[in-house]
Amino acid sequence: MRYAYALSTALLLGGAAATLTLNQPAGAQTAQNEPGTISASAPRAGAPMSFADMVGKLQPAVVNISTTQRVKVANVNPFAGTPWEGIVPQGQGGPTTQKAESLGSGFIVSADGYIVTNNHVISAGNQRGVVVESITVTLPDRREFKAKLIGNDTVSDLAVLKIEGQNLPFVKFGDSSATRVGDWVVAIGNPFGLGGSVTAGIVSAVHRGIGQFDRFIQTDASINRGNSGGPMFDLNGNVIGINSQIYSPTGGNVGIGFAIPAEQAQPIIATLMKGGAIKRGYLGVTLQPLTPDMADAFGVPKGVGEVISDVKAGEAAQKAGIQNGDVVVRIGGKDVTPDQTVSHLTAGLAPGSRVPFEVIRDGRRQTLNVTLGNRPPEDQLRQLDPADENSGPGAGDVDSMAAASLGLQVRTLTPDIARQVGVDPAMQGVLVLGIAPNSDAAGKGIQRFDVILSVNRQPVTSAADIARIVTAAKNAGRNTVALFVQRRGQGQFIPIEIPR
Repeated sequence: MRYAYALSTALLLGGAAATLTLNQPAGAQTAQNEPGTISASAPRAGAPMSFADMVGKLQPAVVNISTTQRVKVANVNPFAGTPWEGIVPQGQGGPTTQKAESLGSGFIVSADGYIVTNNHVISAGNQRGVVVESITVTLPDRREFKAKLIGNDTVSDLAVLKIEGQNLPFVKFGDSSATRVGDWVVAIGNPFGLGGSVTAGIVSAVHRGIGQFDRFIQTDASINRGNSGGPMFDLNGNVIGINSQIYSPTGGNVGIGFAIPAEQAQPIIATLMKGGAIKRGYLGVTLQPLTPDMADAFGVPKGVGEVISDVKAGEAAQKAGIQNGDVVVRIGGKDVTPDQTVSHLTAGLAPGSRVPFEVIRDGRRQTLNVTLGNRPPEDQLRQLDPADENSGPGAGDVDSMAAASLGLQVRTLTPDIARQVGVDPAMQGVLVLGIAPNSDAAGKGIQRFDVILSVNRQPVTSAADIARIVTAAKNAGRNTVALFVQRRGQGQFIPIEIPR
């Protein structure tokens, strides 16, 4: 993926501290590293007898990150104008506030205290109304520092922090493009708040597409809640990924974890460290996957391309002559596939770039040169068009049987909606689109775009399913129901009180 900013490796490797290297086999040549970098031995043929030497050198640079947040909730009834309008008391004045905390991992990338982590670790998903009051970084030697947020990027889920320190241990990035399926990797982090923990496994897949832009390294190295933002190392002691998500029906590790590749993260991190803004190319279209039936109808090959279903007036696509019904098959010489989508390829190009788009129109191939625009912020995209190429689903056709008894407004999760919010299109459940501010669901942290998979361990695919299960629980004399909620690839049970 290419970005519209230069990679500054000097920023990632500066500072002076003691050089740490691992023991190497006899006769091996020691790599010359910049002062302060932590490194392991030269590549080995297979796994070592023990990871202990490697972990002992790397672990001092892996930190725990905790935040204290204040959530401001406006006293607005999301069900105004519906039969459930009365579920939220009115006339209570200004906004209410709730306190929240988050816990995750990170790693130091410079001797003077720059730290990389996930954006969701320090921003609660970047929700509107969430104010981060403080960020605390705890080193393995138990030293604590107050951290400053230098920059963050919602789309890539990356953030850079800074603590005031000198001669700190730090690690460096490696070449994730050389990572192969079957390579050994080691993950270090702070799962479940237990403190520094180490797991090892192999790479299960590379360039695994989950959301619009994400192309993850998949691994079976155990990654759990709290590992987010921690590093994934190769056997040379280099960071090749940033642990970010898991896929789990239980909320714990089941051998499917995802890390942001270093090649994708490095240019973003370098830009954030310099105080720059992340800019991405923007086409201005609505897209549909090219299903086998649609491929047959359009007379195009299966498995390659995406269909343009809407072109935004005045945006780059319209200016270049792209039309509804065009099937985009190549961008800048790269094939459009389920792993390399139009959104993914476009966002990796600089605004202002002039790029050839190869499309199939009425059975004939033609090339259109598109000068890309600048991708608007996420909230602005959703306001412009809830079905935009790069945004989440809108609430225009929310299930009319909103789960009002729990203070939730939901919608059946379809494959198209799942793709828009970056979850598995095969997932079945309901998508949360609104939460009554004073409800127990809001107090327990239910968020917009959470996916509810089950209630009381019974699968749900509609608001009617939720209402049926809640009614049955109420009739049985229960005071709560257990929602199994998936967020950013992590699942958890959340008990919600049943209003009486």
